[in-house]
Amino acid sequence: MKKTPPFHLAIPVDDLSKAVDFYENVLGCVPGRKSSHWADYNFFGHQLVVHVDPSHNSKKHHNEVDGKSVPVPHFGVVLPWDDFDVFANKLDDCEQIEFIIAPYLKFEGLSGEQKTLFFYDPAGNALEFKSFKNIDQLFAT
Repeated sequence: MKKTPPFHLAIPVDDLSKAVDFYENVLGCVPGRKSSHWADYNFFGHQLVVHVDPSHNSKKHHNEVDGKSVPVPHFGVVLPWDDFDVFANKLDDCEQIEFIIAPYLKFEGLSGEQKTLFFYDPAGNALEFKSFKNIDQLFAT
């Protein structure tokens, strides 16, 4: 099986110190290089870079999906099925996390059955974490 290469994502933040605190201390991401204007992280095996943009305005837009108001744009990772609940419980116990969409199971018993949750980082970037009961259905139609 071919190993999936990590993605690289750079996102704007209005306050680097708040972003550093959030990604390191709340989400537990391992820091990499940083400067006074940016910092990069091991984001669950992928490279995430937060770049200071003092004019960053997180204009919020939502689309209805499965009866929920899903923020657009958003990003995140697909966690292993058994790891999702541990991660969701950790976030639920964290005072800095306010779920936009609390952890729930969608498409139960159907192709693509998955657990998902959404929240914002301090700069207003929306994150989604999800898990598929059967990872082979990640791209199922």
